[in-house]
Amino acid sequence: MSVLLKQVQNELQANATPEARAAALKFVPNAQRVYGIRTPVLNVLSKKYKEGGFDLVKGLWRSGAFEEKLLAAKLLNVICKRDPELSLRLVASFTKDISNWAECDAVGMQSLKPVAKKIQKEIFELSAKLLKSKNLWERRLSLVIIEVFTKDKSLHPEIMKRVKALENDEEYYVRKAVDWIKRNFKKGK
Repeated sequence: MSVLLKQVQNELQANATPEARAAALKFVPNAQRVYGIRTPVLNVLSKKYKEGGFDLVKGLWRSGAFEEKLLAAKLLNVICKRDPELSLRLVASFTKDISNWAECDAVGMQSLKPVAKKIQKEIFELSAKLLKSKNLWERRLSLVIIEVFTKDKSLHPEIMKRVKALENDEEYYVRKAVDWIKRNFKKGK
């Protein structure tokens, strides 16, 4: 374990509260190894530790605690412009370890947002691959990762193909993502 990763973990531990832990477990009942950190603290830490770069992102994700994964996604958002292709590969490698909606949405909504237009084709390719997964979180991520493109009406037909493929999915959290994308389309009208 790197010294920097241990430093971040110590800071997470120092900022943990029982109230934040209870709230996380209430809203994300299947979250694993929860410290109890509020989102504003994670936002501050993502900027504070950006010099840890991709190695810190990988270390946080591999450590596997709930807030460490969220922090990895937020940190990737801060540094993804340094290497958009590596950032996309990291997101692709994270998909199998996602175990709840909050991790899914943090990875999908935050990790690549600053470079989404630059690697749009590759993001849609990853989405197409995840769409066919047996893993419910990968199927949800197939939509969440392209949510950023719902404002571009020219991409609606491609996004709608994915929505149609998943709108009768057996999993609640996948159908919630379908509804989310459909609501975004209605807002844009």
